[in-house]
Amino acid sequence: MSHDLFPLLRECAHEIGEAVLAHRGRGYSGLRATQYHLDVVADEVALRVLGGAGLSVVSEESGKSGSGPYTVVVDPIDGSTNCDRGIPFYATSLAVLWQNELVAGLVVNQATGAIYEAERGAGARRDGAPIAPSGRTTIDSSIISFSGLAKQHLGWAQSRSLGAASLEICLVADGSLDAFAVAQHSSLHPWDYLAGLLLIREAGAVAVDYHGDELVTSEMVPRHPLFAATTELSDALIKFGPQ
Repeated sequence: MSHDLFPLLRECAHEIGEAVLAHRGRGYSGLRATQYHLDVVADEVALRVLGGAGLSVVSEESGKSGSGPYTVVVDPIDGSTNCDRGIPFYATSLAVLWQNELVAGLVVNQATGAIYEAERGAGARRDGAPIAPSGRTTIDSSIISFSGLAKQHLGWAQSRSLGAASLEICLVADGSLDAFAVAQHSSLHPWDYLAGLLLIREAGAVAVDYHGDELVTSEMVPRHPLFAATTELSDALIKFGPQ
């Protein structure tokens, strides 16, 4: 059962958080464009812990590895630039798929220790307590966060660009933000959003793709998602396309 994997997922995130501390500020690894030294170290931990437990892994840093009935789609450190520069907003994101179904998700805010968890059909939690979205229905009363730079102002109350998609999605799930979306030519990959997607759905918020693409996938493909507190707010935003 997927709930049996949560101790392993938590341990993986904890070990990653400990491992990257010594590598903050080292900059790019030189191995791949925009990859930091801390990304390499975090990925090594993820592969050791998850692969060692007999799980298949899809990682932003190293692609597909291993085999097993469960696949964990992982971003070892989401918000790598924040982490490297000392900005306290970065996370480890782990999503579990079984036979192409999204069954469990965990996002750990590595800067604060907050743990977001969701299991299919069992609700969403932050540090063990149930969470719910804000319930906002209109753009003009909403605080909206973007991946990328919005090209036009749609009349929102305030906007943010915080640099760690998995956490920003969780903030929609718990009501801190009202929506999170890609902007202009920005896109996200499954390791960025899958764990947050389950949290959104289990918390009662809404997730759609601007192009109508299926969001639940373990393939290394770009997507253009929008996460919103309510269907009304999602409908109001999606008609404008990626901002």
